[in-house]
Amino acid sequence: MATLSVKSRSRSIAAGALVTPLLLAGLAAPSAQAKNGDTHITGQGIVQTIDCNNATLLVNGTSNTINAKGTCWAVTLQGSSNIVIADNIINDVTVYGYDQTVIYHNGAPAVIDRGRELGMTNRVNWAPA
Repeated sequence: MATLSVKSRSRSIAAGALVTPLLLAGLAAPSAQAKNGDTHITGQGIVQTIDCNNATLLVNGTSNTINAKGTCWAVTLQGSSNIVIADNIINDVTVYGYDQTVIYHNGAPAVIDRGRELGMTNRVNWAPA
């Protein structure tokens, strides 16, 4: 019969205490999650229409205009003077930089405007379709 020392028992208890919250956190995960297939658009002056495909749209650059059809998990902008018009955003809109515009027609995403926190002007608005 194998016996556990006091040191081994305390390590086992500590490991169990660390694993249990991780397992419970997995049970409370949101029903919709970001997935592979996120769309990255990087450049200057790009005008494009894309299908969000329930993934995240990331736009990095300046003076880009993107029409996002379908449902986006999230939209993130970096740079300046970018415009995104999205049909639906589920989770969040995150904006870095200045003079950024995001208009969405459906959804109730969290809005995280890092540029505004630094005194820069960005616009994130809902508008009817």
